[in-house]
Amino acid sequence: MPTLPPTQPTECEVDVDVQSGADGHARVALKGRLSSRTVVNCWNKLEQSFRGATIKTLEVDVSGVDFCGGAGFALLRYLNEGRMTPGAKVSVVGLVAGFQTIFEGFTAQDYEAFHPQPQKQRHPLVEEAGHATRQILGDFRDQLEFLGGVAANLPPSLVNPKRMRWPEVRHVFELAGANAVPIVSLVSLLLGFIIAFESAQRLAEFGAQIYVANTITIVMVREMGPLMTAILLAGRSASAFAAEIGTMKVNEELNALETLGLSPVRFLVVPRLVAGILVAPLLTCYSILMGVGGGALVMLGLGFSLMLILHQMATSVHLEDLAVGISKGVVFGIIVSGVGCWRGLQTEQGPSAVGLSTTRAVVTSLLLIIVADACFSTISYFLK
Repeated sequence: MPTLPPTQPTECEVDVDVQSGADGHARVALKGRLSSRTVVNCWNKLEQSFRGATIKTLEVDVSGVDFCGGAGFALLRYLNEGRMTPGAKVSVVGLVAGFQTIFEGFTAQDYEAFHPQPQKQRHPLVEEAGHATRQILGDFRDQLEFLGGVAANLPPSLVNPKRMRWPEVRHVFELAGANAVPIVSLVSLLLGFIIAFESAQRLAEFGAQIYVANTITIVMVREMGPLMTAILLAGRSASAFAAEIGTMKVNEELNALETLGLSPVRFLVVPRLVAGILVAPLLTCYSILMGVGGGALVMLGLGFSLMLILHQMATSVHLEDLAVGISKGVVFGIIVSGVGCWRGLQTEQGPSAVGLSTTRAVVTSLLLIIVADACFSTISYFLK
């Protein structure tokens, strides 16, 4: 039988001798220690020796092996299953009694654990894009489920008042509405001051400071009143709803509600959604009033009479302008309360889950408020 030149012992004290005959019979003799350090080089040498060879029978002689670890048994299992020599009949001989017992009990799962796997090339950009896409699709699915739950529970609760938890609605109305009056008053009043001073400075160049009253009124009624109210509600109410429902989910209180046969959407979301729809337009009207009042104070300071200011304000605003402002308040209230509850229901487990849901509720609410405001402006422009 022709003999291939034996490979030189490696630095890890392993001797691999491969002999191959023309009749398709091959013999491998292993000597030394088959440990986790030596098996990798031994594995590679055997694969190189058998690559492209036609082998019918293979005998693996391990009588010279004085130590065999888990990695060594993985190599012997790999050879015994014919992975390196497809179609060949393989026999492993020369194992001492202790090694033979372990070898016979070595499973395929053990082999996978010790088999040297090639490192996969990582593509961070592709992975991040895939993760973002999966998250967007997951959010879209959750949105559809949430909207479906609201659509199934809100109309019956409005038609049958006994199904509505009105004490919870009043409680949320007080927290989101009455408690928000001070901050809405301050912000709206200062906003009226700012608009009045900025517009007065520019209109003075044309001798038209009287039109500051018109500017303040139309801006507060159609745009800044509803928008600032929605932003304040997003910071106060959306975050509060997300934190409250998220904490209940982390504490498995939502699971308890479902066990009792109560829908979390009907029990928690619907009252907050109704309260948001009711409180947002009222706070919008109050914000408009405070903003206009702040602008009127600036106009009085510029020397204009109160009757002239009120006349300019009354002539600049029409009923449709007020309808647009109130409609924005209703839509913004739905967005703020709905997003806050939705993000709360999305809360996962973990120490930072509630904080993450609260942050996402505020950011998503602000984004949708701006998008809805842009849609209102576009529709109003083309309907005129």
